[in-house]
Amino acid sequence: MTSTGFRRTFLALSACSLALGLTSCGSDDGSAGGRTRITVNCEPPRSAKADRSFFEQDVASFEKQHPDVDVVTHDAFPCEDPKTFDAKLAGGQMEDVFYTYFTDVRHVVETGRAADLTPYVKELKSYATLQKQLRDIYTVDGKVYGIPRTGYSMGLIYNKKLFARAGLDPDKPPTTWPEVRADAKRIAALGNGTVGYADYSAQNQGGWHFTAELYSQGGDVVAPDGRKATVDTPEGHAVLRNLHDMRWTDNSMGSKQLLVINDVQQMMGAGGLGMYLSAPDNIPVLVKEKGGNYHDLALAPMPGGRGTLVGGDGYMFSKKDTPAQIRAGLQWLDHMFLTPGRGFLGDYARARKKNAPVGLPEPRLFTGAADARDQQVKKANANVPVGNYQSFVDGNHTLRPKVEPPNAQQIYSVLDGVVSAVLTKQDADIDQLLKDASGKIDGILARSRP
Repeated sequence: MTSTGFRRTFLALSACSLALGLTSCGSDDGSAGGRTRITVNCEPPRSAKADRSFFEQDVASFEKQHPDVDVVTHDAFPCEDPKTFDAKLAGGQMEDVFYTYFTDVRHVVETGRAADLTPYVKELKSYATLQKQLRDIYTVDGKVYGIPRTGYSMGLIYNKKLFARAGLDPDKPPTTWPEVRADAKRIAALGNGTVGYADYSAQNQGGWHFTAELYSQGGDVVAPDGRKATVDTPEGHAVLRNLHDMRWTDNSMGSKQLLVINDVQQMMGAGGLGMYLSAPDNIPVLVKEKGGNYHDLALAPMPGGRGTLVGGDGYMFSKKDTPAQIRAGLQWLDHMFLTPGRGFLGDYARARKKNAPVGLPEPRLFTGAADARDQQVKKANANVPVGNYQSFVDGNHTLRPKVEPPNAQQIYSVLDGVVSAVLTKQDADIDQLLKDASGKIDGILARSRP
């Protein structure tokens, strides 16, 4: 909660008042004394000092510009805990404006806990400037139920220094999975425990990466109607066969398996790993927390040339919100996140002064003139080697963006077992693994249908 976020107490007015377009009609609707009060979450924790400071500054400036609105902030890390999200949702305990992953949208709508924003989005100045594919994620049956805040797509992070040492061109990363395999083999041949390519295979992260690799080859996890699994396919077999051969035939993935993101980041930051799949936001983590160097780390598009897994987050509104609270929440989102070159995510000059990384290729939220403005300000304040990410920027335009499957975490748990078996058992039966996984995913999908 910010110092400006405490609710001021006033006697309720007997009549509604209109201030800056926000209608207030008494304390029972989140308003009092002509003021509108909204609760919001995903404030950075106090341990993230710079981000916390930026967030508080931006909330304070919003309240100064909108003196009839009180913003009560709730900090959280992570912004959404899957272990408690459903219970909080079912209990009606969500904030007035609450954080969600892209994969939450339909579930939240189906529970009846989300406000329909369709009548209000025309009042959100930035809405038309947001990428349509991101807006569509929060649109269900033609109605708008949320506003995207960030978006990411998967790519291939690689170590330019190891590429050069292995005799590979550090400015020409692999674009196909056979090229990934060949390059990984050459990097592993450097010896001294160097790993060419690493992948996750535990804590649902293996299933997540299997999905990304499947998308990259043109496959899918679930049929378009959401009723049947589509992993037991030539594309699914190709993903697992490639992992099996890199692990057991080429020995380019190292002997230690059942890795999760922190393990792989440690390997890359220490300079002992050639490549792994991730989004751009991993790069500052590798530098700030794992000992990496920005100049050694580059980013390429997903190999395969077919598709890329996209994800991200945004905000939805409680069904209990009043029109005044919805309008206030939309104005808050505009101020905090959705104005190019400004706010919590877009004030690149402020971020640079605090030595935060500026110049990463994503998130890229806007389109048209708004995107051009955002990129211009970002470029002017860049403090990372943006050339290292150019192939990612160029290649991403040709890839089909695909969101995560429905019931993603349950499905990832199933696929985790498939990936871990292939990476820990040389004689793993890929045919049987995919057949069994397909049946389990079918069961998950059947149970989730209303």
